[in-house]
Amino acid sequence: MTGKRKNRKGSTMLEFVLVAIPMIFILISVFEIARGMWIYHTLAYAVREGVRYAAVHGSGCAAPRTCQVTVGQIASIIQSAGVGLDADAVSVTFTPASGSATTDTMTNQIASTTNWPPTGANAPGQNVKIALKYPFRTILAVFWVGAGRPLNDSGVFYLAASSTEPIQF
Repeated sequence: MTGKRKNRKGSTMLEFVLVAIPMIFILISVFEIARGMWIYHTLAYAVREGVRYAAVHGSGCAAPRTCQVTVGQIASIIQSAGVGLDADAVSVTFTPASGSATTDTMTNQIASTTNWPPTGANAPGQNVKIALKYPFRTILAVFWVGAGRPLNDSGVFYLAASSTEPIQF
């Protein structure tokens, strides 16, 4: 009886290794997917808040019509709503109903004093659109062999969210 038990001594360790490694990988994967979903939800919420703010600050928002906002003010609203997002990494694109879009990092957009939506694109009923893009770096890229890219660069995915709303006032 003791001879049979001695021969099976290493099987417990082998079974543990065969089960533990995949379980650790699954646990890390669940946390990374949850983190990615949290970042995407935060982006979507932040951009929606920024567009809402811009939509109620058109050319007719107040009787003396002095309430038009700047790109920096809207970017500050987005930053306040985007808790946990790195302002240097978030790319913000402001697209008016007519004219050209402006794209820059949130840090640079906060410093902007340009009125937005611009004159001619700030009448009630015209659409305003804001889009955010954020690099999501994941540890799971270590396990992607054969991707053909350097390891330090292959773990970046860009998560994007945008929102469009007509100007209300």
